[in-house]
Amino acid sequence: MKVAFLVAPEGVEQVELTDPWQAVRDAGGTPRLVSTKPGRIQAFNHLDKADTFEVDQAVKDATVEEYDALVLPGGVANPDFLRLDRKAVAFAKGFFDAGKPVAAICHAPWTLVEADVVRGRTLTSWPSLRTDITNAGGTWVDEQVKVCTAGPNTLITSRNPDDLKAFREAFLEEFAKTTKGAAR
Repeated sequence: MKVAFLVAPEGVEQVELTDPWQAVRDAGGTPRLVSTKPGRIQAFNHLDKADTFEVDQAVKDATVEEYDALVLPGGVANPDFLRLDRKAVAFAKGFFDAGKPVAAICHAPWTLVEADVVRGRTLTSWPSLRTDITNAGGTWVDEQVKVCTAGPNTLITSRNPDDLKAFREAFLEEFAKTTKGAAR
């Protein structure tokens, strides 16, 4: 299982990157950090700078075909920067077009709103995204984790770092189904 973690050069909520990343590794998968620029990204603990992480691949060089799934960590600034980058938005949308699972937490669905892939889908997020998701044709719910299969792919969403355990369990289960199906 090769999983792309799409983030902007700064603004990702560190625990929403590192916790799911470790879960993919613990499950025997290969996480790869994809960003809009090569080099290092700056993570945050809410509004305070945290650690930096080496980018594995610039989004301009990445293809959906080389990955089994996509994780979109949150952070307030991260998805806002991503949705301004045409290639990042197209990369995220490509997973929907290819029928591959996507997991997004907290503010990350902003990127999906920009990609116009939430229409007809039910998802959760940080509460302030409710109106954006609704205006984009999605249904917002206040749940710890929401797995939506009413579309071309499976979409797994959660509200915030407090939901990380449920988020991990849900996306790992869905990602495992996809990779088992692809191995047949």
